[in-house]
Amino acid sequence: MKNSFWGTGLLFAALWSSASVAAKFGLQSAEPMLLFDIRYFGAGILLLTYALGVEKQRLPQGKEWLQIATFGLLNTVVYLSLFVFAMKQVAAGIGSLAIALNPLLISVLSAFWTGQKVASKQWTAIALGMAGVALATYPLLQNSFATPQGLLLLFLSMLSYSVATIYFSGIDWKLSRSSINGWQTLMAGLICLPLVFVFHEKPNLFDTRFWASEVWLTIFVSVLAVQLWLKLLHTDAVRASLFLFLCPVFGFAYATFLLGEPFSWYTGLGTVLVLVGLWMGQKK
Repeated sequence: MKNSFWGTGLLFAALWSSASVAAKFGLQSAEPMLLFDIRYFGAGILLLTYALGVEKQRLPQGKEWLQIATFGLLNTVVYLSLFVFAMKQVAAGIGSLAIALNPLLISVLSAFWTGQKVASKQWTAIALGMAGVALATYPLLQNSFATPQGLLLLFLSMLSYSVATIYFSGIDWKLSRSSINGWQTLMAGLICLPLVFVFHEKPNLFDTRFWASEVWLTIFVSVLAVQLWLKLLHTDAVRASLFLFLCPVFGFAYATFLLGEPFSWYTGLGTVLVLVGLWMGQKK
């Protein structure tokens, strides 16, 4: 069980962190809202086809519609929209660092929301993880820029994602993960559709680069990575959140090999701290 949890967490982190690199390629051809909205619709259709056709899942009933809509609004619409707008005012290095806030926010929110006690060992693990990510991103921050509004949007983005995590783990779901994820991403696509036109500024190019990015973001991130994340949350939201520390580490690796960005000793030492913190937080 422990090895299965670790394997699921590592695969989730590897896939989830690939989204930023895939998005960078896609954004060279299309605007952010269009790129992400097509991703939502694609993921929703794929997941619901599997949930309704293969799993023979029933439709959501009564308050389940509201629960799924609330989760999708927090986990997808608010989180990603705020993050996209924050990135216009905040350097990429600071955006990478921000993900380290999630385990701390999730742990604190979990303590107040569900009454789940956070062990001192996990607080230490969180501190090590945050220190590792901060060290790894330090070179990127030296020449970065940020506005107060951008930092506020970034924090609210992380807060929305953390609240969605606790919200999901606190509900006794009767639907499968495929069904929940499918409905929430499809609803997110519908909610964001007007924003595609509101924030349209330049022509979009539907070339090979665009569709390759869409396929990766839809299948490997929105479908597979989110399925793995929901599985982790169902087991333990606080322990699951520690895997978020690995996302910037994987992100640095992808950036080095795919985008040619430098890998410094800051990155290496930061990675070690992240792994130690992750091991400490998962160790019984």
